[in-house]
Amino acid sequence: MLPDIHKLFDDSDSSQQETIGELLSGNQFKLEHIISRGQASSNDFWYDQDLAEWVALISGQATLIFEDGTLDLVAGDSLVIPAHQKHRVSSTSDDAVWLALHFTQGLSQQTSPIDSS
Repeated sequence: MLPDIHKLFDDSDSSQQETIGELLSGNQFKLEHIISRGQASSNDFWYDQDLAEWVALISGQATLIFEDGTLDLVAGDSLVIPAHQKHRVSSTSDDAVWLALHFTQGLSQQTSPIDSS
């Protein structure tokens, strides 16, 4: 049996709703594919997640707000949000596509040799 193919840039959904799909999961992780179409968190909402989250924006633009400030993301940007670091999505472009890996904090994190900071 052949493996399933997942379309990361699928634009067949004309509803303009944000779609979140689980690509893969295990005992200590969950990998999600998210297509945002201009969605944002409500102003009174904060994510406060039990797991750390590696987020990669693979298409479009987005702005994340943290208690300590704001980060503007463009396609190709990624970051790790530690467990329980409050944040919300301030804005996304109509073509924002994300990969989000939720994982147990104890897993190791490597810094890319092409770190822009």
